[in-house]
Amino acid sequence: MSSVFTEFNLMAELHQPGEKIVLLVMDGLGGLPMQTTGLTELETAVTPNLDRLAAEGMTGLSIPIRPGIEPGSGPAHLSLFSYDPIRYEIGRGVLEALGIGFRMTANDIAARGNFASADSNGFITDRRAGRIGSDECVRLCAKLQAATGDVLADEGVQVFVEPVKEHRFVLVLRGEGLGGNLSETDPLVTGKQPLPVTDSSGSPEGERSARLFNRWIEAARAVLADEPKANSLNLRGIAKDPGLPRFPEIYGMRAAAIAVYPMYKGVASLVGMEIVDFAGDRPSHEIDALERAWNEYDFFFIHVKKTDSYGEDGNFDAKVHEIEAVDAVIPRILALKPGALIVTGDHSTPAKMRSHSHHPVPTLLWSPNARPDTTTSFGEGACTAGGMGLFHATTLIPQAMGHAGRLKRIGA
Repeated sequence: MSSVFTEFNLMAELHQPGEKIVLLVMDGLGGLPMQTTGLTELETAVTPNLDRLAAEGMTGLSIPIRPGIEPGSGPAHLSLFSYDPIRYEIGRGVLEALGIGFRMTANDIAARGNFASADSNGFITDRRAGRIGSDECVRLCAKLQAATGDVLADEGVQVFVEPVKEHRFVLVLRGEGLGGNLSETDPLVTGKQPLPVTDSSGSPEGERSARLFNRWIEAARAVLADEPKANSLNLRGIAKDPGLPRFPEIYGMRAAAIAVYPMYKGVASLVGMEIVDFAGDRPSHEIDALERAWNEYDFFFIHVKKTDSYGEDGNFDAKVHEIEAVDAVIPRILALKPGALIVTGDHSTPAKMRSHSHHPVPTLLWSPNARPDTTTSFGEGACTAGGMGLFHATTLIPQAMGHAGRLKRIGA
């Protein structure tokens, strides 16, 4: 695998007007064989349109972070947007907050919250509280805000508890002297008690912030104790906004994000993409939004979440069907005549493993100017032999820009 990463100064110098680019991300796309056929979810799905793109374009396998490392969704998407996630580290709490339109300040530190179920001893029995509905999430957040909004007032800290979607919420602490490198409370498995927030930075800000988060958690769990499902919670991705370089300035493209889940709107917003609002949550609804916004932007990021959700649930067949639903809308994207179309995932989420995994992600790049390789279908096995080889995801955007005529020549 090449270790070359995108050089932002070079891209800012070389970008020029060209054709439009679409980045279509099926979250958790990569899989593993789970049935007697020996085929992955992507290989099992009937995908005539994606197979056509693979035959006419180029394919390969992308590495989101580094070989062998399991990616989180935030870092994996930063990688797809060409930001090396090791250099540009960002907590998921910031992404969730930005994704719901929460305006963070320099004094804010945010955490992604998950409502959870626990037994009488505090051991986690369901990390997602049975995937409660969004209406229930709204009610619980209002309950927590009312009961804990002033719990840290004596420390000069405001508390904001905001609903996101289903079992997810955002917690923001606002005050001076917050920071550090804070740990998560989720043990990532059932049958264990949540972990305390700790700080590894050794700074006074970190020590104080860890203490404040733990104090709020204790109060919040007491408030939730009488709930039938969501009687506990965990915090993940506790961080401040790092102030990343802006995608439109680097690449000279006005960029749009079309996504259902707030976290992915958040990571797009973090790098300077504009959020396209739309109704519905199916791939067809997202392409409706793409068609309406087509003349307003140069670059489109489209995010499909349920491929990842079904993988985490271990639902092989449902993930297959979601991939087929995406395949069905491909002709509508092609009808818009993009200069380049990337289809990939941010990471692999094999239903067999019920979690994110380190496995490389099947990727295709289609363009009228593509040099076809020998691949004739879109799947993990076929992509292993593709012309793009094994590459780092941060190089995808420049490759697409080259195919869309958006990069100047270097030298005479």
